[in-house]
Amino acid sequence: MVFRALAARVAHNRRFATAPRSMIFFNDIDPIAVQVGPLGIHWYGLMYLGGFVAGYWLGARRVAAGRLVATKDAYGDLMFYAMLGVILGGRIGYLLFYSHEWLRDPLMVLKVWEGGMSFHGGLLGVILATVIWSRKQQRRFWDTIDFVAPLVPIGLGLGRLGNFIGGELWGAKTNAGWGVVFPSALADLGASTQELRAMFEQGLLNAEARHPTQLYEAFLEGVVMFAVLWWYSAKPRPRYAVSGLFALMYGLFRFAIEFVRQPDAQLGYLAFGWVTMGQLLSVPLIATGLVLLWLSRRAPVAPPAVAPAAD
Repeated sequence: MVFRALAARVAHNRRFATAPRSMIFFNDIDPIAVQVGPLGIHWYGLMYLGGFVAGYWLGARRVAAGRLVATKDAYGDLMFYAMLGVILGGRIGYLLFYSHEWLRDPLMVLKVWEGGMSFHGGLLGVILATVIWSRKQQRRFWDTIDFVAPLVPIGLGLGRLGNFIGGELWGAKTNAGWGVVFPSALADLGASTQELRAMFEQGLLNAEARHPTQLYEAFLEGVVMFAVLWWYSAKPRPRYAVSGLFALMYGLFRFAIEFVRQPDAQLGYLAFGWVTMGQLLSVPLIATGLVLLWLSRRAPVAPPAVAPAAD
């Protein structure tokens, strides 16, 4: 039955069967990095942890250089608030933007282990966390968010690697030589991973290769954005400029990648047969980035702050 279903699918998607077999990758990476008895530590969680640790360390270097007026404890609070903003905002944003199950089960907000995080929700969470911290420390919000923005792409890139390892958020089908077969995208065949691996070895899954959009995003949102923003913010810039560049770059990158990313099954395309929720949510970011960059033209350049006294 599995082979009959697969044969029918291959015949329907024959135009994708021309991809070179030797270049297609079968993604059956174990999503659990470490197993300790009944407890499994997932790669996705480790990626989040790595993003927070790297962001904290890089930010601490700039605090020590006087780029943000904050004591060690105050800086730690900022990073803690931002971490909560990412986790809570990302989870709540996913349920609001991409799922309606929370209306039936509000406790889904707490079930982060079941997956589902939204960048745009996480961004709103970080903004709220930054507002709270800035008011508490009597700092300008835009100066704080300009400081935080270059620290974010590392977490974005690592998070997308976690998506790839977990076999989620894959792209549309492709006949490109670097296509990837995701077993999770073939759940309707009712075959085990081992059975799918056997089919793959026989060349029967060439038509199921998809764009590894997680890796595209890891490169653009992680590597490229971090390199540009870290270099650009290496010296004091006009207020709004760093945040504006962040918003513009992410919005453009995400909007473009959505063209080859499979839309969420529960939503599909929202309009014209190609507009996705990711693109819809990226438009305000693009607009915000342009406005902030325009405002930065006449904004003051903050001088390097005096390094805070040790606690």
